Amino acid sequence: MSGQGDNSKAKSTTVVDMEPVRRALAGCVRSIAGKTDIDVAFANERPGLTAERIRLPDLSKRPTLQELAVTRGIGDAMALRVACHDANVHAVMSPGGQDARTIFDAVEQARIESLGALRMAGTARNLASMHAEKYAKANFAGILAKEDAPIGEALAMLVREKLTGEAPPPSAGKVLDLWRPFFEEKAGDQFSDLSALVEDQQAFAKAVRHMMASMGVAEDYGDDDSEPDESEESNDDDQPRSDDQNEESVEEEAGSEAAPAEESEAAQDEMEDGEMDGAEVSDEEMDDNSDDDSETPGETRRPQTPFDDFNEKVDYRVFTPEFDETITAEELCDEAELDRLRALLDKQLAHLQGAVGRLANRLQRRLMAQQNRSWDFDLEEGYLDPARLTRLVIDPMQPLSFKRERDTQFRDTVVTLVIDNSGSMRGRPITVAATCADILARTLERCGVSVEILGFTTKAWKGGQSREKWLAEGKPANPGRLNDLRHIIYKSADAPYRRSRRNLGLMMREGLLKENIDGEALIWAHNRLLARPEQRRIMMMISDGAPVDDSTLSVNPGNYLERHLRAVIEQIETRSPVELLAIGIGHDVTRYYRKAVTIVDADELAGAMTEQLASLFAEDTGGRGRRRAG
Repeated sequence: MSGQGDNSKAKSTTVVDMEPVRRALAGCVRSIAGKTDIDVAFANERPGLTAERIRLPDLSKRPTLQELAVTRGIGDAMALRVACHDANVHAVMSPGGQDARTIFDAVEQARIESLGALRMAGTARNLASMHAEKYAKANFAGILAKEDAPIGEALAMLVREKLTGEAPPPSAGKVLDLWRPFFEEKAGDQFSDLSALVEDQQAFAKAVRHMMASMGVAEDYGDDDSEPDESEESNDDDQPRSDDQNEESVEEEAGSEAAPAEESEAAQDEMEDGEMDGAEVSDEEMDDNSDDDSETPGETRRPQTPFDDFNEKVDYRVFTPEFDETITAEELCDEAELDRLRALLDKQLAHLQGAVGRLANRLQRRLMAQQNRSWDFDLEEGYLDPARLTRLVIDPMQPLSFKRERDTQFRDTVVTLVIDNSGSMRGRPITVAATCADILARTLERCGVSVEILGFTTKAWKGGQSREKWLAEGKPANPGRLNDLRHIIYKSADAPYRRSRRNLGLMMREGLLKENIDGEALIWAHNRLLARPEQRRIMMMISDGAPVDDSTLSVNPGNYLERHLRAVIEQIETRSPVELLAIGIGHDVTRYYRKAVTIVDADELAGAMTEQLASLFAEDTGGRGRRRAG
C-alpha cells in the first residue's frame, strides 16, 4: 500500500501549473542574453530567434526532467547567440558558397555555445541535453558512412570538444569519428589555437576560415578579396535575417530534427534532380496532367482555375521556377531502396497497426453505411414494398410492388492528402503521417473513393540553385520565393493502392525533408484536383507549422510566405469547388483554415484524419446533394 501511495504521489507532483516554470525559463534566457526587454514566448511551433523575440517550444502538461533540460538548452543557446554573436562581423567573415557558409555557421554556433558552457556549468548540462536530443531525433547513430555524415555538424562537434573538453553525446553516433581523421590530417595543428581566440569572434572566424581553406572547403579569408561581389553577397545575405540565422537557431538549437543530416546530401540530390527534370514533364503529362499543375501559380495555363493571375493580385513572386520539380517517388528512389524504407516504416509502426486498423475499419463502416441510403421503388423484383400494399386492398388486380436499395457509392469523389515533408516533421510525425495515409488510401479505395497522396518540400536547405542564380545576377531586390520546390507524387489518384504502397516509405529517407512552402503546394495539389473528372473533390492538408523557408524570408518580409498561404486558402475556400480541410500537428492551423483540427501528439493523427473525412462525407449525405441522383 505504501508503494502504491508513493507512486500516486509521484504522479500527482508532475501535474503542475507550468506558468511559473515558463516565467523562470524566460527570466534565465533574458539574464543570459543580457537584454531584459527581449520577448520570450512559448509556442507549438519551430523555435526561432529574431532581434526582439525568442520563441521556445511549449512545455507539455507533464514535462519530464529531460524535456525541461532540452527546453532550457534551446533557450540558453539562443540567449548566448544574442549575447555573444555579432551579426555584422559574421556576415563580413562568412565565406562564399552555400556549403561553405553552412559549415562556417555551424562552427560559429559551436563557439557561442562553448562560451556558455565554459562560463556556467548548468548551461553546459542544458546544452548537452539539447544536443543529445537533437542528434537522437536526427538518427545520427544510424549514420555509418562518411558520405552520409554532415561535415558541418562533425566539425562543430570537434570544435566544441576542443574548446570545452566534452566529447559528443552517444546519440551523435560515429559522425565525428568518420570525419576526425580528415580534420586531423588537414588542420590538426590549428585546433589548439582556437581556445585562445574563443572570446574574439573576428579572430576566431579568421582562424576558422584558415582551417576551412586547409580542408579545401572554402577560400581563406582575404584570398577572395579579388571577388568583392561574393563578399558583399555574404554581407547582405546575412543582414536582413534579424539577428542573423533564424534557421541556425532552429536547426542548431531546437532540432529542426533534420537539417544537419540532410545538408550533406543536398548537392548530390540537386544533381540527380537536374538529370530527371527532362523526362519528368512528359511522364506527368501522360499520367497525371501535372505539367500544368507543376508550374508556378502565376503562370498556370488553364484560365478557368481560380489561380489565374493570382500571384500578381496578391503581390507574390517566384524568382525562378526553372529548378522546381514535380517528381514521383519511383524517380527519387530505386525499387530496392523503396522496399527497404517501406519495411522500416512497417517495423517502426508495428505497435500502432492495431489502433490505426480499428480506426480504418470504423471509417469504412461509416462510409459504407452512408452509401446505402436511398431506394428505387415500383420495381418488378426486389424487396416487397409494404407501403404500397394498400393498393392491393383497393384493387386486387394491381401487381405487387417491389423496392431495391440503391447503392450510391462514392465513385464520383476524389480525396487528396497533402503531407508536409519539412524537416520539423522528421521522426514520429512523418512516420505516423505516412502510415495514416497508407491506411486511408486502402480504406477509401475499398469504398470506391479515388485517393491521391502528395508531399511537398524543397530540394535544398537555404535556397539551392535558385539562390545561387540570384547571387550570380547581383541579388536583385524583392526576388520573392527563393528556393527550389520539390513536389512529390507518392500515389496518383488513378494508381491502385497495391502499386503505390511501398512509395510511402520514401518519407523515411534521410535527406528528403527540408523546407516547406505551403501556399504553392496547395495551388499545385488544387490544380491537380481540378483536372480530375470526379464531381466531388476533397483536399486534406497535414502540416506541423507555418510555411518556413530561410532563403526566401531572409530577403523578403517576415510574413511573406504566411501571407501568401492565407491568400491561397481564402481563394480555395471561397472560389473553388474543392473542399479544403486541414490537420495541424502541434500547431494551431485553425487560424488559417475554416475547417481544421489541431492535435498535440502525432499518435492522434489517425483518429483526426478518419473523423474529419467521415464527418465530411456525413455532411454530404445530409442534403448537400453533390452526388448524382442515380
